[in-house]
Amino acid sequence: MLSIKWIRENAEVLQRAANDRGIDFSVRELLDRDRARREVRLELDRVREERNQWTRAAGEQISRGEREEAASIKLQVRAIQPRIKALEEACAQAEEAYREAMLRAPNLLSPDTPIGLTDRDNVELRRVGVPAVWQDFEPLDHVALGELHGLMDIARGVRTAGARQYYLTGTGARLHRAVQQMALDMLEARGFRLLDVPLMVRGETLLNAGFFPHGEDQTYRLADEDRWLVGTSEVPLVSYYAGDVLEGDALPTRLAAASLCFRNEVGSAGRDVRGLYRVHQFAKVEQVVLCKDDPDEGERMLQEITANAEEMLRLLELPYRVVAVCSGDMSFKSYKQYDIETWMPSRGAYGETHSSSLLLDYQARRANIRYRDADGQLRCCWTLNNTAVASPRILIPLLENHQQPDGSIRIPAALRPYLKGLDRLAPPEPPACD
Repeated sequence: MLSIKWIRENAEVLQRAANDRGIDFSVRELLDRDRARREVRLELDRVREERNQWTRAAGEQISRGEREEAASIKLQVRAIQPRIKALEEACAQAEEAYREAMLRAPNLLSPDTPIGLTDRDNVELRRVGVPAVWQDFEPLDHVALGELHGLMDIARGVRTAGARQYYLTGTGARLHRAVQQMALDMLEARGFRLLDVPLMVRGETLLNAGFFPHGEDQTYRLADEDRWLVGTSEVPLVSYYAGDVLEGDALPTRLAAASLCFRNEVGSAGRDVRGLYRVHQFAKVEQVVLCKDDPDEGERMLQEITANAEEMLRLLELPYRVVAVCSGDMSFKSYKQYDIETWMPSRGAYGETHSSSLLLDYQARRANIRYRDADGQLRCCWTLNNTAVASPRILIPLLENHQQPDGSIRIPAALRPYLKGLDRLAPPEPPACD
């Protein structure tokens, strides 16, 4: 959420940001609702003050023993009450209309955000590593490799839970856990505080984190309850300090969590239906940072959390690229966003595996997270988030890039301690001939 004072003074800037995102949002309508709620509130205050003046006058007359005159005034006070009630109802309606418009307002865009409408308009910033090229054999995709090595069972997952579901089995489940633990250990060593977080939250929590009102169709709701399954631990991590005032010297504050995540994937019918790329349940290790409202510190934190994700990919020995996300492909709550895409041989392309975002005070203003600056003034924090690793999607490039001609899969050196020293997955022995 943005400051309404700022919006009043910079309406054209916000409208341009909405247009560049391809969002159907009218700043003029928001300002009209803002004006309407202020006018009705002023009228309500005026009529209440009129009632209070009559009430005080009646009290003075009673104190002087002028009871008949006081009774006459009380009749006038009673006559004002229906007007006050009507104005109170109008005020509540105007406030609700104003709040609804404010919550739909997108964040601003950083000056260096590319302008475009789809991921084709994202701008590549750098590439690290060289995609593998196999001359001597036909590489397998992650599903075939998973079946060959007994790492996953997608058919049984679908049979048990429906489309886009899966089982990870044996070493597949161990790999899934290993990459998460490696990420957690790295983040803890870099000053992140680890939390185990709620996965069911109230709608207000998702609203405060900026995921509602635009993300309800992507979020699973518990029947007949105001409880929702989170699609990322960013939501409970940001909300950990909701309503709090932090001391400025405590910032930046770094939080991390490993959690299951649930997404409905509405609108993705027919897309990425094979394998583990787009599933309803997955796990993420998430980074969240709260910092001062300082452009230099915000940019420094964005580079830091992005570098943490890149370090994970270097440890996993995977080729990747970093792109600046364009206005139309960016989350409506982000001010600036990078995506990290890892090379996936079966796709013949880079696929998104990580995302880093700077949100300015967009979330903190909603969640009322503030800090006290050096002068003792209260200010809204800035927030940032990044995916350190997401699994099972990361297993796609991990398996595909490290497959060998003999059907084995090499385990990167940094991951081996999390797999009891396992350095390769050997292919199963062919069945013996009779």
